[in-house]
Amino acid sequence: MHQQAPTPAAPARAPAAGRITVAVITRNRRASVLRTLDRLAELPERPPVIVVDNDSDDATAAAVLDHPAGARVLTPGRNTGALGRNLAVRHATTPYVAFSDDDSWWAPGALAAAADVLDTHPRLGLLAARTLVGPDAAEDPLNSVLAASPLPPDPGLPGPPVLGFLACASVVRRRAFLDAGGYHPVLFFGGEETLLAYDLA
Repeated sequence: MHQQAPTPAAPARAPAAGRITVAVITRNRRASVLRTLDRLAELPERPPVIVVDNDSDDATAAAVLDHPAGARVLTPGRNTGALGRNLAVRHATTPYVAFSDDDSWWAPGALAAAADVLDTHPRLGLLAARTLVGPDAAEDPLNSVLAASPLPPDPGLPGPPVLGFLACASVVRRRAFLDAGGYHPVLFFGGEETLLAYDLA
């Protein structure tokens, strides 16, 4: 998404780092999560990062603490699955939270663009991002599915309403996420987005 620079008369927006946190869950994937942190540390937005280590036994937590990204590490002491994201959101202090998995990251400028959209549309609880996969940056098939959502357009929203999203490619309004209860414990991992989408709607 291309962002226009504000005109001199436009009110200045808060820096993206003050508006959005990146939350990552991981378990026994130390090399992968460190690569993700490398990418997040390169972002111009410089977002704070929270990593929830789901009871790894490969020294993931210590390696993350040593990484120059300066991520905060939460260790619940057990494998919480998708519920680790709830823990990260509760500990975030920014109004918005972007999710990454330990093998995914955000493109430069994407977080600032997402924060701007959420600022502009206070009814929006979750923003589903466009996902590119692999070294060739191929379109994830879910992109076209979401873009073709059969739900009726809402003039108060910036894009088509959806009842699905990819967890590692979404940005949430923290208050809406917490009010909806976050991820539900009945879906430990895999398809956990479904109930949250319904609850947010």
